[in-house]
Amino acid sequence: MNVLAGAVVLAALVAVAVALFARRVLFLWRLVQLGKPVDRGGDIPRRVRAEAEIVLGQRKLFQRLIPGLMHAFIFWGFLVLFPTIVIALIGAVDRDSTLPWLGAQGWFASFVDLFAVLVLAGVIAAVAIRTVQRPKRFAGSHVGEAYLILGLIAGIVVTLLLWHASRIATGLNEWPAGWSPVSHALSNLFGAGDAARVFERIFVWAHVAIVLSFLAYLPHSKHLHIATAAINVWFGRTRARGRLEPLRFDAENDADIRFGTATVADLTWKQMVDAYSCTECGRCQDVCPAHATGKILSPKLLIMGVRDQLFAEGAQALAGGELSPIVGNGVPEEMIWDCVTCGACVEACPVSIEHVDHIIDLRRQLVMVDSKFPAEAEPMLRDIERAANPWGKPQVDRAAWADELGVRVLEPGDPAPEVLYWVGCAASFDERARIAAESTAKLLRAAGVDFAILGPRESCTGDPARRMGNEYVFQSFAEQNVTTLNEAGVTKIVASCPHCFNTLANEYPDFGGSYEVMHHTELLADLVRNGRLQPAVSDRTITYHDSCYLARHNDVRSDPRELVAAVGRPLEMARSGKQTFCCGAGGAHMWMEERGGPINEERVREAAETGAETLAVACPFCTVMLDDGVRASGKELRVVDVATLLVESIEGALSGATAD
Repeated sequence: MNVLAGAVVLAALVAVAVALFARRVLFLWRLVQLGKPVDRGGDIPRRVRAEAEIVLGQRKLFQRLIPGLMHAFIFWGFLVLFPTIVIALIGAVDRDSTLPWLGAQGWFASFVDLFAVLVLAGVIAAVAIRTVQRPKRFAGSHVGEAYLILGLIAGIVVTLLLWHASRIATGLNEWPAGWSPVSHALSNLFGAGDAARVFERIFVWAHVAIVLSFLAYLPHSKHLHIATAAINVWFGRTRARGRLEPLRFDAENDADIRFGTATVADLTWKQMVDAYSCTECGRCQDVCPAHATGKILSPKLLIMGVRDQLFAEGAQALAGGELSPIVGNGVPEEMIWDCVTCGACVEACPVSIEHVDHIIDLRRQLVMVDSKFPAEAEPMLRDIERAANPWGKPQVDRAAWADELGVRVLEPGDPAPEVLYWVGCAASFDERARIAAESTAKLLRAAGVDFAILGPRESCTGDPARRMGNEYVFQSFAEQNVTTLNEAGVTKIVASCPHCFNTLANEYPDFGGSYEVMHHTELLADLVRNGRLQPAVSDRTITYHDSCYLARHNDVRSDPRELVAAVGRPLEMARSGKQTFCCGAGGAHMWMEERGGPINEERVREAAETGAETLAVACPFCTVMLDDGVRASGKELRVVDVATLLVESIEGALSGATAD
């Protein structure tokens, strides 16, 4: 085949591949344009850092060493090998030509050999994991597509190596053969005659054909994430993970008003890119506490269901046709109610998919439009609206726990305190959670902190209603509480409940409430460090349970541990910090029946395995759930808030000093 004929054939093949690729990409782009608006601009330095760490550095994938190396070999290999595509296109037309400068560099030939072998090793490892190890997280994935893609990748690197080997055999290599030991060794397969020259043509055209086939197939397959993952990571959330995107019921443009997600036309553009980017790796499923305890929820299958319906009905959506609801079609209804909004799936996802946002938007549509939600959640929602707390207790009793402690209740017109203590509904009305509020108040007084509480003027933050899907009720309470706080001149807040802490710090700014918000463990740890509180270390063994809304959603991990270490001997659970396992109360599950195995009992078993005497917590929901879990499982553990441990330590030290 002469140069002109080769150029014509190559141009035809490239045109077909690019046309197929572009046609599909245009369809996907039009769908994204159809998506509802969401602001993901700004924070450029953080986005650049995310690209460097998550995309280039593959940080999240290395949480599992062997699969991480496997994927990194393939990913890094293709970055290095990308110029060889251009070199092969040139070489297919004219065997005597190559890419100027780079095509003749020995060091680059060495890199090509090395990374081609690493890519091949990654492919072999991926096949072995799927055929021998067979992790449960792959269940429900498109396994056939995975094997096809792995076969194409293997074909690309094998034909590349054999092409280079045949060029060495025929003396066509522009680089010194010694720089590419693998290709040099393979060149012995061909000899130096006409057969080698024929094989050189076969392998370069085979290589080009596989590359172009890969290009044409990519946007139609689950491996679309190869093209979209970096985009999805770039537009990932840079604000606190615990924040939910608010719905704007008063948007000027009617098209921008949404009540959650009913059909694929209601998805935000970021949620569409989420769906495009799912790798079907199942890491989200592996860490999901609901899935781990036998519930139907699989974050992976949920995103796959959204994606499959988006692709199936995308053309209808673009044409303005009638669409099927996602819940009941792409996603089973039971699946979305199993979620405890712990965020473990988001933390584990290597491409920054925001599963919780998808679930909450599906709930919003069911609750606010279809009036469909678990029956046991109805009293909670009704009590929040009627009594301003999910316990249904009178607001006048909200500060009853503080009557004998001399805590100042902030009245209208009073000067604002240095710190407003936001007690929260659980600590105000639940007997077991109330102990933590009493302990916190005692510690703040002992340290000489100027603080006060709102008493009856404090209402539910709206967190349970929002996580259940009733965004309207949440926003009503957000606006009411922000008005109260602003009128009181509050600037600094301490909260014992991580759910209240998250809402006040991360979600109220969307409604005009910007405050310095601390969790009580952060303030108490600071007081201990400054010597304003002086606990005594004992020999008791303590294992600390990280609340999801504290450690994972808000990265508060070291302060509670400082307090535990100040009063006893810490023992870590297998899953801790950002990899913590939920107590089972999040996502309004504090008030819902649980299907499958109890999440709280699973967590208690993990705590008991440490051999600790005490299970320390820093959340009233965790206090209740884990105490219930201890009682149900019969374990020998005392569940207690770190503030109470601190009070006991200080009081013990004082009584010891008095006795001396």
